[in-house]
Amino acid sequence: MHRLPRCLIVLIAAFTVLLPAPATAEPGGSAIVEVRPLGGRQFEVVVYSAAMNRAFPVWVSHPGGPAPALYLLNAVDGGETGGPWTNRTDVAQFFADKPVNVIQPIGGRASYYSDWVADDPALGRNRWSTFLTAELPPLLENHFGMTGRNAIAGTSMSATSALNLAIEAPHLYQAVGSYSGCPRTSDPLARAYVHSQLGFFGANAGNMWGASDNPAWAAHDPILNADRLRGTALYISAGNGAAGIHDTLTDPSIGGDVGRLADRMAVGGTMESIVRACTASLTDRLAALGIPAHVVHRDGTHAWPYWQDDLHDSWPVFAAALGV
Repeated sequence: MHRLPRCLIVLIAAFTVLLPAPATAEPGGSAIVEVRPLGGRQFEVVVYSAAMNRAFPVWVSHPGGPAPALYLLNAVDGGETGGPWTNRTDVAQFFADKPVNVIQPIGGRASYYSDWVADDPALGRNRWSTFLTAELPPLLENHFGMTGRNAIAGTSMSATSALNLAIEAPHLYQAVGSYSGCPRTSDPLARAYVHSQLGFFGANAGNMWGASDNPAWAAHDPILNADRLRGTALYISAGNGAAGIHDTLTDPSIGGDVGRLADRMAVGGTMESIVRACTASLTDRLAALGIPAHVVHRDGTHAWPYWQDDLHDSWPVFAAALGV
């Protein structure tokens, strides 16, 4: 068990008076450190993870009464550099009138939001699965009065993470959204793809799931474990890498910049074509198992405007599963 750092003990004491209601630490020392109102239904909640011995900011949109929760995971940078959902999309405005708590942790770059087998020199200690499934939900449910019904969605790297978290924590999530993810991790090409993603951040995928023969790779392959998604509402989307409705000079995300459009088509188009093949492997496996899923195949690249569309489009699927 990690001991709570002395500086964090001081922070907890100092911020206690700022909390709308007392925060209760969970076994092991995880605790809400601060709740900072951002206006309207938005809050920044600082949560200390005992598993990682670090505190993380968590953006929460709270409707003001008991309601289920939708967890949104950021892309490969964890929302730390390129920007989180709240900066890249209209998530705050879209959910402003909806009876659901929207929860977005900031952090976890290149982590696949997983529990790693070893600490990494570049990323430190990653116990994101523990944080997201065991530490964070009860703290937020106690503080904000949530109902215990949850959905989770992710994009790019974290689309695989959302699927894996639902597999690892049965019955925690009633719905899962996978937007432009590559849900293959255990075959040689898939492992090479994962290594390349983490290597861009200076991290070693061997510290995440071990050597290539470590069973953790297969354990985190949603295609191999697809049967464990049975009974969960699924929304799965991917583009084909060809130019779509947001890949034009007039799209606000391009803003008339020819270079930006060329880069999106070259990089985002290539990435999304790979994603489409990975996604097809998952949806074919689900169909073979007789597991229903709402599947969206579209033109388009690997880009945030499409993930905003996916979030809007998947909300009815999540709402039905959450009972709102």
